[in-house]
Amino acid sequence: MELKTILQAILLTANKPLSAEQLEGYFQPEEKISRTAIRVALKDVQALCEGQSFELTETASGFRLQTRAAFQQWVQRHSEEKPQKYSRAFLETLALIAWRQPITRAEIEEIRGVAVNANIIKTLLERDWVRVIGHKELPGRPEMLGTTRHFLDYFNLKSLDDLPSLAAIKELDIGKLQLELLG
Repeated sequence: MELKTILQAILLTANKPLSAEQLEGYFQPEEKISRTAIRVALKDVQALCEGQSFELTETASGFRLQTRAAFQQWVQRHSEEKPQKYSRAFLETLALIAWRQPITRAEIEEIRGVAVNANIIKTLLERDWVRVIGHKELPGRPEMLGTTRHFLDYFNLKSLDDLPSLAAIKELDIGKLQLELLG
């Protein structure tokens, strides 16, 4: 069996992105499958996906097979779980954490000009998009928030460098952003 076909089967059934190192662990030592061979085979899998309804995507945690965005409306129809809708306050808070991290709740409130609802931070922590990455050396030692690897995976980012510029974000229509998040 070809390595690319085996990797395709592994990624198709995986419930999370897998790194080349993790994929290497699926093979016995006597099979002599190197990480380099895996990376070459992944490029072949990516090429096989051209023209298909799915694609091979690399995120911060590794590789995954996923439906292309163009097919989203049909795929969502058979999903029993309804996509969550996010408020403007939720999206603004997430954006500030993503672009200004590490950032404290007080700094978010200062920028937004309103108090941050505790449920927004709680939801971001529960979704594992945000985590406490330290405490600021101020009275009360407020928590500093930053994004997680899961955040990067969810938004198909390899690193924070892949975030669009703030200028591009200002041009985005919030309604369009809401639709993109639903996918």
